[in-house]
Amino acid sequence: KAGRLPPELGVEVKGRSMQLKFLTLLIVCFALSVLTVAAPDDSRQIQGSWVPVTAEMGGQKMPEQTLRAFKLTLSGDKYTARNGEITDVGTFKLNPSAKPKTMDITGTDGPNQGTTFLAIYELTGDSLKICYDLSGDERPKEFKSNAGTQEFLVTYRREKR
Repeated sequence: KAGRLPPELGVEVKGRSMQLKFLTLLIVCFALSVLTVAAPDDSRQIQGSWVPVTAEMGGQKMPEQTLRAFKLTLSGDKYTARNGEITDVGTFKLNPSAKPKTMDITGTDGPNQGTTFLAIYELTGDSLKICYDLSGDERPKEFKSNAGTQEFLVTYRREKR
């Protein structure tokens, strides 16, 4: 009979209004479960060692020699950035639901101790793109390093073991 829930659901809901509310709730729950399964788990996928492929600071490309000396390691919610003999250590926090995805980076030891940098990121397989505002003033809105700014745009690739 139209307007009734199938008996295999094991739920008896009386009244057309209640049936519609129940079906709507079921549909919403199903949609949320599909979205949860489909959403990438960036906090797991971002773990590992990363080396820069390209980088720009204030609209200027960084030299290849500088890129070769740099390595970023992400483990748990901690980062270690090595640039030659200089090591910077801290924490990072991801917000993968923001558009674009955001990252807050706080130095706990090294040259950036006590400093928080606001960034956006894009994680695709073995490629990680991050745009930082090194002035700390505001979070970048796009993946771009404009001349005359302290915007640092870098694309990393996952280091192969």
